[in-house]
Amino acid sequence: MISNRHASPQQPYGTAYEQMLEKVRYEGAYPTRERADEAVRLVLAGLGRQLTGDERVDLAACLPLEAARVLTAQIPATEPLTGWSFVKDLAARTDASLATTRWDTGSVFSAVTAYASRDLITRILHQLPTGYALLFGRAELAPAA
Repeated sequence: MISNRHASPQQPYGTAYEQMLEKVRYEGAYPTRERADEAVRLVLAGLGRQLTGDERVDLAACLPLEAARVLTAQIPATEPLTGWSFVKDLAARTDASLATTRWDTGSVFSAVTAYASRDLITRILHQLPTGYALLFGRAELAPAA
């Protein structure tokens, strides 16, 4: 076996994405970075199917390059999903339980809020149908009657 001890180990991702994965891994208590990566890719792809316009562009600009690519590679859906329908859709795509998918979503959205400003998250929540605020760790406030 030939080895080059001077070669640095190859990292498949940039440092910023590695840090994001570590945050998701910590928040979600995932056993491996690969499991955190699966959650990030699943949830950001789903969010990419829901977000449009300036909010989509602005969020992509805040995220590490690899995460932004996952988000923006998706074609926005014609029918927006509520927060609960979003979780059910992701669960159906992966054959995972609703509880696991809800956990994944909260873990990834927690990391997303570390990259995006509070104002941007508020704009995103105003664009999306009801039910996403709780997924982002915020209270779901109904307008006064």
